[in-house]
Amino acid sequence: MFQQQTRQTRGVLVSVSACRISPDMSICRVYLSVFPSEQAEQIVKNVNENQKSVRFELGNRMRHQLRIIPELKFFVDDSLDYVDHIDELLKQ
Repeated sequence: MFQQQTRQTRGVLVSVSACRISPDMSICRVYLSVFPSEQAEQIVKNVNENQKSVRFELGNRMRHQLRIIPELKFFVDDSLDYVDHIDELLKQ
């Protein structure tokens, strides 16, 4: 879904790096990895503003496989930036 949405913005790659679902399947925390990372905050903000349409589209795709479509909350996955930072520190 994110790949189709980001085709319109050239030079930006968005992927889902992790999902954490609550035990009752009511809330799903989705971590998005954005390249280039300078635009990550803006992209995640836009996705959070449109979370209802993302949940609706997910529900249409998964309606026969899930009983409950969880509420989605999106966050920036900055683990790659953290790894790069640690790598730079170790090179010094």
